Amino acid sequence: MPASEALAPATTFTRSDKVVIGVGGGLVVLAGVAHFAGWNSVFAFLVAAGAMALLASLVGRSVEQLGDQFGAGATGVLQSALGNLPELFICIFSLKAGLVDVVRAALVGSILANLLLVLGLAFVVGGLRHGTQKLGSERARTIVVLMLLSVAAWVIPSLAHFVHAPASEHEQTFSMLVSIVLLGLFALSLPFSLRRESGADAGEPVGHGTPRWPMWLALVLLAVSAAAAAFVSDWFVVALQPTMDSVGISEAFAGLVVVAIAGNAVENVVGVQLAAAGHSQYAFSIVLNSPIQIALVLAPVLVIVSQLFMATTLTLVLSPMLVVSLLLAIVLAGFIAFDGESTWLEGASLVALYGIIATSFWWG
Repeated sequence: MPASEALAPATTFTRSDKVVIGVGGGLVVLAGVAHFAGWNSVFAFLVAAGAMALLASLVGRSVEQLGDQFGAGATGVLQSALGNLPELFICIFSLKAGLVDVVRAALVGSILANLLLVLGLAFVVGGLRHGTQKLGSERARTIVVLMLLSVAAWVIPSLAHFVHAPASEHEQTFSMLVSIVLLGLFALSLPFSLRRESGADAGEPVGHGTPRWPMWLALVLLAVSAAAAAFVSDWFVVALQPTMDSVGISEAFAGLVVVAIAGNAVENVVGVQLAAAGHSQYAFSIVLNSPIQIALVLAPVLVIVSQLFMATTLTLVLSPMLVVSLLLAIVLAGFIAFDGESTWLEGASLVALYGIIATSFWWG
């Protein structure tokens, strides 16, 4: 690289970047004011949710700027891990507030939102613009198998509980052991997930065609966004309970839909944008790495942390409706993705199933 090019100032923010940073910063400040001034709970909740979504978007943009350094798998793992930070904070504060059902529903809802809603929208948008999209058959099969195995690991403690198996008498210990196994499985899956794939799309940088940020700037914004998300998550949860009472929605619907979508804004936005741009393998990797990390990392960590350090304990025992919803989602998503291709109609089927499941939890 010529010295003049190396010393030239890097292009930094696009107009949309400035909007996200400006509006996001303003909403964080407004959410803080609403929380400490005791404003209307519904307004405080909506402002906090908007701030969480924009903070998550800023995390996604920061990771996107590092995309030239990694392949689709590594970028998906990194973006999903950081994108799940807001949800981790929300779940921790919800457990402290005793909202265990909200946390369970939020964890399942995050998986359903990514498997059905976000992946479906990505398939629809990408399919309408580019026709049949390639997902990378080997990666698709591995992701589907991991997802099916992790969901099965959630189903077994629930099944033991409802059939009154001997393991149901040791629910917390059983959930702790399953969580440790899932974390080990995630560690074993990392080498495959981080491996680059050959192919045109696999070699396409995530941030292709966008102005580059200096690495230090991306890292600073990641740190600031994560710190801000920790505070906003607390304000979000404080306003959540009175908002549910005011609006009349159940804890199950609040966790399954509201908290899940607000906590997964990165995948909601970035996955669809990448599919629209024709980067189908990146979109698939980012969207599907998130539910895998929720099932293999986020939920097990919350189970372990709650049992070791909190008065409110979380187990992997789910209600029958949540179990059936998970199984239906993974079967349909796996059937569609297993051949390594997607069409817009398949995406529409995923979105339709999400709508049906979400509606069924409106009443609890």
